[in-house]
Amino acid sequence: MLELRHLRTIVALAEGGGLGRAAKRVHLSESALSHQIKLIEEHYGEIYQRKSQPLRLTAVGRRLLQLSYKVEEALGEAERDLALLKDGRSGDLRVAVECHSCFDWLMPAMDAFRETWDAVELDLVSGFHPDPVALLGERQADLVIVSQAERRPGLVFHPLFRFEMLALVPSGHPYARRRFITAKDFASETLVTYPIPDSRLDIVREVLGPAGINPPRRTTALTVAILQLVASRRGLAVLPGWAVEPYLARGYVHACRVGREGLWSTLYAATSARSARLAYMRAFIETMRRVSFERLEGLLPAL
Repeated sequence: MLELRHLRTIVALAEGGGLGRAAKRVHLSESALSHQIKLIEEHYGEIYQRKSQPLRLTAVGRRLLQLSYKVEEALGEAERDLALLKDGRSGDLRVAVECHSCFDWLMPAMDAFRETWDAVELDLVSGFHPDPVALLGERQADLVIVSQAERRPGLVFHPLFRFEMLALVPSGHPYARRRFITAKDFASETLVTYPIPDSRLDIVREVLGPAGINPPRRTTALTVAILQLVASRRGLAVLPGWAVEPYLARGYVHACRVGREGLWSTLYAATSARSARLAYMRAFIETMRRVSFERLEGLLPAL
């Protein structure tokens, strides 16, 4: 059976030009090298022409030499990759996103990360996931961006930033003249949301649910579609202020606070405890924080 030491012997013969030099390269005596060559030739046939000066490989020897170079190259690449993995500078980083409006700052953060961590395979996990954090345990994602830090064994939640959730109303709506609205103001309105469970909707979990108010609902997966429904007087919505700033600037919709002090939320990056120790994971989380504060308005450091 062909072994790695046999392939190295072929290379030593071809590049050394003779048995003596080849033996020194592979740290064997000439007799030990001759024995190894004999074992190879018993399986594959003569690998070099006897009494040739300089040593010349046969067709079998040339084919084995070609294989040897390919194996050495692949082995070298694998050893470099394994060293990078051990040091936490290489690997896979699959990102799942609970927040539908996060892509405005996440994509620039991914681009910035790739500039210095090109050995990391960075990708987005597509599709809607009712329990995105579960993707970590199922090993379908390596990092999940979520708005709640749920205690789960083996997971770590890294705070990214705090931001205000704003109530969005159409221009000319009576609420547009108010500085803030309260839970009871939603009772007679349709609430437009993303198609996600109530436990992941801040307005329901923090405001409407505790007040016992359950307005009619309408859902859509796209932020721009939510804004269009609000602008056309189909309902009210509550979205991150940074996600709707361009539409507010154009007067497409109007915003007011939810409650006198506002409705505040925090985004977290959830990872496994093991992944949290990787150098590239720590770097990606710091890059997300930095880029979000550079690009988004009205953020506060996470508590």
